[in-house]
Amino acid sequence: MGAGAVAAWAASPARAMLQAAGNLPVPAFIDALIAKMTVDEKAGQLTLLPAAWGGGVATALNPPTNGPSFEEQLADVEKGRLTGVFNGNGAEMARRMQTVAMTKSRLKIPLLFAADVIHGHRTIFPVPVGEAASFEPELAERTARMASYEGAAAGIDWTFAPMVDIARDQRWGRTMEGAGEDVLLGELIAVARVKGFQGKDLKANDAMLACFKHFAAYGAAEAGLDYNTVDVSERTLREVYLPPFKAALDAGALSGMASFNEISGVPSTANDWLMRKILREEWGFEGFVVSDYTGDMEMIDHGFAADAREATKLAFLAGVDMSMTSGFYRDHLPDLVAKGEVPMTVLDASVRRVLAMKAKLGLFDDPFRRIDVKREKARSRTKPAIALSREAGRKSIVMLKNDGDLLPLPKSGKRIAIIGPFAEGKHDINGPWVVYGDNAQAIDLASGVRAAVADKGAVSVALGSGVEAPLAGGIEAAVAAANAADVVILAIGEAENMSGEAQSRTEIVIPEPQMALAEAVAKTGKPIVAVLKNGRALALEGAVLNAGAILVTWFLGSEGGNATADVLFGDYSPAGRLPCSFPRSPGQQPYYYNHKPTGRPNPEGALQPYKAHYRGIPNSALFPFGHGLTYGKVAYSELSAPATLAWDGEITVSAKITNSGSRAIEEVVQLYIRDRVASVTRPVRELKAFRKLALAPGASETVTFKLSRAQLLFIGRENKPTVEPGLFDVWIAPSAEAEGVKAQFTLTA
Repeated sequence: MGAGAVAAWAASPARAMLQAAGNLPVPAFIDALIAKMTVDEKAGQLTLLPAAWGGGVATALNPPTNGPSFEEQLADVEKGRLTGVFNGNGAEMARRMQTVAMTKSRLKIPLLFAADVIHGHRTIFPVPVGEAASFEPELAERTARMASYEGAAAGIDWTFAPMVDIARDQRWGRTMEGAGEDVLLGELIAVARVKGFQGKDLKANDAMLACFKHFAAYGAAEAGLDYNTVDVSERTLREVYLPPFKAALDAGALSGMASFNEISGVPSTANDWLMRKILREEWGFEGFVVSDYTGDMEMIDHGFAADAREATKLAFLAGVDMSMTSGFYRDHLPDLVAKGEVPMTVLDASVRRVLAMKAKLGLFDDPFRRIDVKREKARSRTKPAIALSREAGRKSIVMLKNDGDLLPLPKSGKRIAIIGPFAEGKHDINGPWVVYGDNAQAIDLASGVRAAVADKGAVSVALGSGVEAPLAGGIEAAVAAANAADVVILAIGEAENMSGEAQSRTEIVIPEPQMALAEAVAKTGKPIVAVLKNGRALALEGAVLNAGAILVTWFLGSEGGNATADVLFGDYSPAGRLPCSFPRSPGQQPYYYNHKPTGRPNPEGALQPYKAHYRGIPNSALFPFGHGLTYGKVAYSELSAPATLAWDGEITVSAKITNSGSRAIEEVVQLYIRDRVASVTRPVRELKAFRKLALAPGASETVTFKLSRAQLLFIGRENKPTVEPGLFDVWIAPSAEAEGVKAQFTLTA
């Protein structure tokens, strides 16, 4: 910070009030500052815009707008018309903007700098759904902590993460940004990421404010179409879609983002039942809510608001404190207040929340605490960050099948052909929703494989096809490479631009040109390891499904190639589990493991007529939630479960887990229940606990879980949590559709 800026800050009214407040609570200082603000300045504190000085990636990630230039934004800062910007160009940009705020604006209120730090800043970690596959919340906390360490050094105070939407329809492109289809896993990952981003002290220069999104039920968009209508019962909303938001709030998240979608005819951006009754009155949320990108503007196209002025009024009175991108609040709140349509007390309450958050972030103490160009460079892509990216990558990989123990591959003595559009090249490695990372710095698959084997000359590469278009002569070259090799690594799947926001797909399959490549390579008869790149569950078929081994590698980030090689060659035994069910066909969507049984479930065995299934396929997953293999031989046995659970008591459920294989492994042991009879129909299974267990070769361990009445609660007919005495099934199993070991107990009144 320049000497002039320091002097101006020291003499500013905001700083003077803060010093005068002494040990008084922050609200006293904030109220004194609000009393000095004009209505235009108050509206400015509720206005967030995309940074005019941003990067090409940031611009590409959101729809183009005719926004102001950087010089125009500096002028807005000077006039107090801007609370901050997002997705800007690092510490130097932030320094220049904050200097204007501290030297030229009337009240010297510091700016807030935000960004989409979704799965890493400069060092990129697996896409969130991939990281959720680790079934290791502690890992998600560590990667979020590292992302905050890097991002905060670049001047970022606030990240638009975590996304905690439950995704039950894999056609939805933003599946990649969340934790999958299960509520419990979603809650645990939400808590972990909030704690990671925010750290132990929000004022620390390595902490960023977390923002839970998208409130609410964005993942329930009809037909998996992004931005589409949502129409769910209040019971489903409270039982499935709201719990991860509540978990994030309870973990300390102090900002939230309204979702684009409507719920039962009311856009979330103007849904006072969501924003005021549930979020503030029921849950006691004390932070602030920001609209999503042009969310207030979009209510006009929804047919919910006639114009910008009405959209502003509806959103603001519903409880959305801050407007992102549209500028509606800055343009229309002053007149709405002047005309008495928005009470000044309501305006002041929102401004108070935003200013209080700036105080909690330490910006009134030191507006430049996160802005340091030298620190930005020093914290970028450090050795610990790169190592963590590799660790997170290999822990995120899920092995779907491994016929004949094809994997792990030997590091010598085998000729390996890597075939497919993702075999090599600095592209499609980091994954969607990366603003600041660079694929040019990431490790591709061929580089990772060559680094792992003894003879780099034994590795050949043939692209074979493009991602969604054939490659002239590609299949012929790929077949030749396969014929000359002992084993084929088939690197296929989705490109980065096939997952993420606005990337819903009707057919969640491997694109046709890649399937043609896979079929041609399969005809060579060579063993095939399919290495999938994907941001969602896929419906696998043909030569891909018939491959000897299948690895789901998602988008693993900076160390993707090295992490994949670690698993391919046995330096790490795969331990990931599916956070979303892989369907038998795209037409099954939405499919999720904890579905209701219906009144006509198909019994075990052959498909029967007039039962709940599609023609020719059972109502089950191809690879279910929780599924994933290791390099061990795992068996579940000796289930122990008491016959009764007292109303105010607790039972211990246990099973013996044995690894009879020759390799050390990690097994994700999962506990499921089913309420057999209830006043509201219950799912066929519900995950209630899991444990990641390390097992040496030949070792056994008894895994125990505690169950109490609290874990059996469901949302009853009055849309409130309830539980009823009765019979429950309980499983300890390796997936949501595996039998594992099973017992029953009765909850007694």
